[in-house]
Amino acid sequence: MTTRVLSPVKGVLAPITEVPDPVFAEAMVGPGVAVHPELTAGDAVSPVDGTIVTLHPHAFVVATAEGAAVLVHLGIDTVKLQGEGFTLHVAKGDAVRAGQPVIGWDPAAVQEGGKSPICPVVALDATAESLVDVREFGPVEAGDALFTWQR
Repeated sequence: MTTRVLSPVKGVLAPITEVPDPVFAEAMVGPGVAVHPELTAGDAVSPVDGTIVTLHPHAFVVATAEGAAVLVHLGIDTVKLQGEGFTLHVAKGDAVRAGQPVIGWDPAAVQEGGKSPICPVVALDATAESLVDVREFGPVEAGDALFTWQR
């Protein structure tokens, strides 16, 4: 089974090791990539077609019909913002399409609040070897393919 994972935000694609949090940087939650978001307010979109299985103001997990689950985390330590500056566009249990807005946020406000706005995009329950066709690091648009996940 192959899952194509799209960028949830516009920005610059970087290795997961650039995330200033060892849980993500050392792939403890799973392998993936990170996006340094453009510092303008907008929506984070779903990286895959599926169901919202976890939803917080600062993070969400979408599970595909085949069981692949992708975590999108909007910034680091943003849980400490207690939802301020984030707008949910969906509810837990909702079916979403890749590219559909999930959470509205402002990366510049996150940065001004002293938090890193970098966005880890993680393939949960995957191995580093299962991520293939990882896009070249550099500029990405929301909805651009980041990597393919072989299950």
